[in-house]
Amino acid sequence: MNSYFCGMENIFTDVYFMKKALQEAELAFDKGEIPVGALIVIDNRVIASSHNLTEMLHDVTAHAEMQSITAAANFLGGKYLKGCTLYVTLEPCQMCAGALYWSQISKIVYGASDENRGFMSMGTQLHPKTEVVSGVLAEESRDLMLRFFADRRKN
Repeated sequence: MNSYFCGMENIFTDVYFMKKALQEAELAFDKGEIPVGALIVIDNRVIASSHNLTEMLHDVTAHAEMQSITAAANFLGGKYLKGCTLYVTLEPCQMCAGALYWSQISKIVYGASDENRGFMSMGTQLHPKTEVVSGVLAEESRDLMLRFFADRRKN
């Protein structure tokens, strides 16, 4: 094998994809939506990306994760997301965790924890085979959320 390629590292890390989820969260912020962004990846390929749309759609279920789950299932042509990873800027809520359970997603990577409404504090179970990684770009995710609510309080 060419030595040029031997030294290359894989750029498709959890941080790489979380940065893309943060870009989605910024889109939500700009629309006046709670700034949560999500994307679903399979084999280092983004197959779905979204952000919160609850205000725009007048739909309490239009969380970033729910939008991405639906888009990924449509892309794959099936309801199960085995082999997929969800990247989301905020710990999923109980509703989203339930949908993720039923999707049988393989991995969830989230940024900031949600001590009040996150699935961990609510005791919501994920599928037993789902791997969870927390705290990836947590500070950036948390800062965006704090900035959003500070702006809302000013107005």
